[in-house]
Amino acid sequence: MKKIFIDGKEGTTGLRIFERLNGRDDISLLTLCDEDRKNPVKRREMINSADIVFLCLPDDAAREAVSMLKNETTKIIDASTAHRTENGWSYGFPELSEDFRKKIEKGRFSAVPGCHASGFNSIVYPLTSMGIMPKSYPVNCFSLTGYSGGGKQMIAEYENKNERSGELDSPRQYALTQSHKHLKEMKHISMLESEPLFSPIVADFYSGMQVSIPVYTSLLSKKYTMKDIHKIFCEHYKNSAFIKITPLGEEKPFMAANMLSSKDSMLITISGNDERVLITSTFDNLGKGASGAAVQCMNIMMNADEATGLEL
Repeated sequence: MKKIFIDGKEGTTGLRIFERLNGRDDISLLTLCDEDRKNPVKRREMINSADIVFLCLPDDAAREAVSMLKNETTKIIDASTAHRTENGWSYGFPELSEDFRKKIEKGRFSAVPGCHASGFNSIVYPLTSMGIMPKSYPVNCFSLTGYSGGGKQMIAEYENKNERSGELDSPRQYALTQSHKHLKEMKHISMLESEPLFSPIVADFYSGMQVSIPVYTSLLSKKYTMKDIHKIFCEHYKNSAFIKITPLGEEKPFMAANMLSSKDSMLITISGNDERVLITSTFDNLGKGASGAAVQCMNIMMNADEATGLEL
């Protein structure tokens, strides 16, 4: 039985990981009492006593936690931004390629993708890795997310009905300076020459996410039809239990960003026409975009069924 420690269990991602693991009979959860959870001595002891440690911490605290590691067999799954493009760390999105999966399975350190980056890379990586989309392509990305992605402070802001401002009733665009923290991994993982033009929007619903990439087929390596693009994605994800492709022609006139809320799966939809194809990835920002992906990585590290404890 593997011993698991969640460092930062009180945060949104940590709590969701705990919910997915609590009650499993193949693991043992190590916990700290409230007065010890910020005690560096107690944290160090727990980190080095565990077989697998989840880091649900701010970036600097995650780096500090890794520096506490002395046990040469303990594995780390980091949900922060700190290690997503670092050497020696696998990127926790096994469906991208068999190489990504093997690095998670065989390695000690895995970085959970960012929520926006999960949708982005699920779309762009298959196209660039197969030479369909040139790495110089000027990628635009639109992403709509529920407010839970902003953590406890934003959740409280939206759910405090007595003190919330009227602007929270409207979707709000942010990261207007084009300096969002997920841009680095978007560019790096999808092997782009430049960071994408990124437009994230947060709206008044708890969880769910929709990431859309518009593609001009005339700018691809050769002329592809919408049917060609659909076939490419069906082939790329054909063995995935977590990622499904909407059958061509069955897309609905409206797609709700929260339709996979509470799920750990992802749905990719191809729409548009042969000149302008819109590729959309829908998932839960707290599921496949955070805690669900973290637990999936743990299952792979343990050589367990990767869907164990998850809701597809």
